[in-house]
Amino acid sequence: MVTIRGAQPEPYCPYFRHAVELIGRRWTGAILRALQADVCHFSALVGVIPGLSDRMLSERLRELEAEGLVERHVIPEMPVRVEYGLTAKGRALGEVFAAISAWAAAWHDDAP
Repeated sequence: MVTIRGAQPEPYCPYFRHAVELIGRRWTGAILRALQADVCHFSALVGVIPGLSDRMLSERLRELEAEGLVERHVIPEMPVRVEYGLTAKGRALGEVFAAISAWAAAWHDDAP
C-alpha cells in the first residue's frame, strides 16, 4: 500500500494486516527488539525477556525464520552453539520499533 503524505490510507490492506499480526504476536516484538540490541544466543534471549519460556522462544524464532526476519547460525564447536540474528528484512524494522518505542514513552501511563 502506498499513500501520499496527507492522504488517507486505504481502509484495509492485507500486507498491513499480516505485518501487524506478525509483529504483534505474543513475545515477537520483545524478541525482535532484543535481536536488534545484538542479543543473539537462545539462553541470552530467555534471560533478557522476563516470562518468556524456552518453548515459546523456540516457536517464535521458527516463525520469524520462516518469515525471513531472523536467520539461525549453527557454530560447529564443542558444544555446538546456535546464534540468531536479524536478516536485512528484520533490520528494516528498526525504524518501526524506534517509532513504537517513542510513542510508548510519550503515552505510557506508568503501568508495568
